[in-house]
Amino acid sequence: MKRIRFTPLFFRRVHKWVGLVLGIQFILWSVSGAMMAFIDMTDVRDQPMIAADPLAVPGLLAPADLGIGEVESLKLSMADGRPVYEIGESGSLRIVDGLTGNPVTVDEALVRQRATAMVDAPIRAVSLMDKPNLEAREFAGPMWRVDFGDAEGTSAYFAADTGRFLVARGDGWRLWDFFWMLHNMDYADRTSFNHPLIIVVGFGVLFLSGTGFYLLFKSFTRRDFRWLSRRRAPGGRTTRALRN
Repeated sequence: MKRIRFTPLFFRRVHKWVGLVLGIQFILWSVSGAMMAFIDMTDVRDQPMIAADPLAVPGLLAPADLGIGEVESLKLSMADGRPVYEIGESGSLRIVDGLTGNPVTVDEALVRQRATAMVDAPIRAVSLMDKPNLEAREFAGPMWRVDFGDAEGTSAYFAADTGRFLVARGDGWRLWDFFWMLHNMDYADRTSFNHPLIIVVGFGVLFLSGTGFYLLFKSFTRRDFRWLSRRRAPGGRTTRALRN
């Protein structure tokens, strides 16, 4: 087996190939960072208007009138223009009409009604998802997705158990999220800066910097610094301050 000799030539060859691989990522970092700064954040952050929670609704039943006992959580919100209670019990959620106390079923019709009240655009499709996709990755559990036929290609997401609005995404956000993925190199979840790939690249950059400095100093000779050893004599002649 041939013994590896850690000579400047060896480090120069390794540095060249590591630089080629990491250079591609350097370009992706630069392009993605520039694009994220260039994209208007208003298009990324804009959300459709959500119906306000009711402050005073005539005929609203008090929680005690619903015949419920101890609960883990209780929230009053609006659904299809009517008040509803979201009741958390034993790790599950159920919703009831705040005016009648009757159970409310979160089906496609209810989701369509909520979506229509939020976004002034025709609905292209409504689908029930078993788990979140990348656009709704901040949330958990089954959810409804409503796709609109507007210029931004808006998609709104609603919780499957309560019909509560979760988040809306448009093409502006999707474009920004694509460059975010390239920037943090998290091609699976697009959320973490601490995944193995970016750690390996980080150590690769450290190696590239170290070998680059090593090769930089190894490439100089005493002849390159000869001009430092020269000085002007009073008579205009050039003398050598240091002799080899």
